[in-house]
Amino acid sequence: VAGSTIGVLNQEAFPLAQEQSRPAATQDEAKADLPESIRNLWDDSKYISIDEVTPGMQAYCLTALKGTKVEKFDLEVLSVVRNITPGRNAILVKGTDERFIHTGPIAGASGSPVYIDGRLAGALAFAWLYSKDPLYGVTPIQEMLKVGIESQKEKVQRQNVSMRYAFDFSKPLDFVQIDRQITSQNLTSRMESSRFGFSTLPCPLIVSGLPAGVCNQMESWFEPLGFMVISGAGKIQASGKSPASTPVSTTENTSSVQLVPGACLAVPLVTGDISIEAIGTVTLVLGDRVYGLGHNLLGGYGQIDLPLATGHVHTIVSSIIRSFKFATPLEIVGALRIDEAAAVYGEIGTKPKMIPLTITVERYNDPIKRVYNCQIANNRLLTPAILRYAVAGAAFMRGEFPPDHTIEYEVNIQMEDGQSITFHNVSAGQGLTEMVMESAGSVALLMNNPYKEMDIKSLDFNIHIKNKDIASRIWSVDLSDSKVKAGEQIEIEIVVQSPKSLRKKYHCSLEIPQQLPPGKYDLIVCGGYGYQQFLKKAAEYRFISQSLPTLIEAIKNLLRIGRDKLYCILVLRPGGITIEKACLPDLPATKALVLQDPKRALKTQLYQRWLEKSFHTGTVIIDKKVMQIIVEKERSKK
Repeated sequence: VAGSTIGVLNQEAFPLAQEQSRPAATQDEAKADLPESIRNLWDDSKYISIDEVTPGMQAYCLTALKGTKVEKFDLEVLSVVRNITPGRNAILVKGTDERFIHTGPIAGASGSPVYIDGRLAGALAFAWLYSKDPLYGVTPIQEMLKVGIESQKEKVQRQNVSMRYAFDFSKPLDFVQIDRQITSQNLTSRMESSRFGFSTLPCPLIVSGLPAGVCNQMESWFEPLGFMVISGAGKIQASGKSPASTPVSTTENTSSVQLVPGACLAVPLVTGDISIEAIGTVTLVLGDRVYGLGHNLLGGYGQIDLPLATGHVHTIVSSIIRSFKFATPLEIVGALRIDEAAAVYGEIGTKPKMIPLTITVERYNDPIKRVYNCQIANNRLLTPAILRYAVAGAAFMRGEFPPDHTIEYEVNIQMEDGQSITFHNVSAGQGLTEMVMESAGSVALLMNNPYKEMDIKSLDFNIHIKNKDIASRIWSVDLSDSKVKAGEQIEIEIVVQSPKSLRKKYHCSLEIPQQLPPGKYDLIVCGGYGYQQFLKKAAEYRFISQSLPTLIEAIKNLLRIGRDKLYCILVLRPGGITIEKACLPDLPATKALVLQDPKRALKTQLYQRWLEKSFHTGTVIIDKKVMQIIVEKERSKK
């Protein structure tokens, strides 16, 4: 009966199989047409192929629209469409239940199993935007059953090459370029077409514990992947409680809720004090194997390791544009293992890898030091982006930053092999840009490196936000003498001016090397920004990787440049050569010239020499001064 509800599916309530009158020979012919990979899974008494489907047939689907109860909704078969996209077929159905008619197509209903003639035909998977009728496209079950077959038999590691970052590890590391790729990824969306064409039903991405501004930023990143970002009703508490200690407010025993056909399928990407979860529906459960969605989750990513959870549907939010399920995960019961075009495949009882994330925030307008304890999904595509939004949400929870602000931060990235990258720095008037570029960029480089698979063990952030601006400029630089001789010292007096016109004087001494040839030499006085520019030009080999150890070293070299320092650099003449990362400073010029032959495969560069001194100023110097000194030739002694 349409509208009847159940908690757990069983054969008596909704028979998945009925005795069929088809001749055995016809059944054998249909089975022979199936791909060899799924013939052993196919059962004519349980599944119906699209060859048997004709317009006008009566059907129904199972889905949860409230709580965890799975309900039955009547459908009518309109047609079968072959090659609706290359290599993909579909069954067109229309909902005849009054509730479906009221809502129209529902985001989050992806994967709702569709039964025709009492047998499983496939899953609700796509619809038309602005459709007035509950018109759905159904992914055939024979296409869904193919998902995961190759992985189970051959253990082949596969990944959609369009769903990953393509960093150029042959060039010096540049966090600005890396962050640009993370934030403005143009990854292929799922089954998107024009605004009047069909598209896969988006998975609602329910976000709780993040400010509205951060949720708006998430939309531009997640929507091309086929998600519908929904701000949740939960309020962040920064309590440090685990997800299990803060269950959904229902009278249900969450441990008794199971993944059954039509039940809510949740994929928690972040759990804890901040939560982000994708919502879909279960299509089929075979033992500990779960099939769902009827389309991909991450653009056909391939092998994945994401949490698989039961869920509770609070309500259906009806909308003229797109209705959606508003739901919350209950309990992680397994892991999604495969993401392909026709479905996602998961396993109940397996444990997904999650990365502990701790964010400690001290703000000028908050008397409490707040600690946010979370766990985020382990995925080379998702983790760097999710990290950006989680950290931003914690930092902005007490409001936007004032125009004059300073952020002091310390970040620890712990890796599974015992290694770690720890860095601390300061940023003035730049919001969170510099901190998230460095942290998310480092994680992205480690997880997407071409040398060795690298898992992140934990991530820790300590953020201190102050309502003052410590950016400053160099007011003046005075030299004791612009003309010196080898072996003498040059005295440098630097005046730095802060935003409030306060001036502070610094003194630096540099000794001219005894054997320095006469001539003109550049003297650079700068802050961290100028120092980084100088190093990338003079010693770019420090920021190039050729292996995992050199990648970690290059990341550390870039991160250890302090912005709250004043640098005095005397640029000397090049001498010797660098081959890849090997420095040969004393190599004779004639041999260096031979090694610089462009026909050689190894990258070479003249070895740049310089003298430097640095000291903390407590300010972020944003400009630089370049002067010249003249080293004079010593007069010959009579």
